[in-house]
Amino acid sequence: MEIAYFWEREDAAAVASQLGGELRRGRFHGEDDDEDHPWLVLLPGPADLAVVEAYDGWLEPADEQPAPEPPPLPTAPKRLKKG
Repeated sequence: MEIAYFWEREDAAAVASQLGGELRRGRFHGEDDDEDHPWLVLLPGPADLAVVEAYDGWLEPADEQPAPEPPPLPTAPKRLKKG
């Protein structure tokens, strides 16, 4: 999965319809003004970079890293003092 970012809603909507993506409003850290937030399109597979760049957009990979395996739980209580 990849994410395409756009500054204009019309550009994002056009790419979403061409590539079968889902249109959403994105947020950058530290941005308070809603007008400064980009539009993003969640693309189900590898995106056609030429289509995205034709609408002045850019691609970033989605953060879909699997969660690390948690350490195994103890099987008995841990003794802190002998005795």
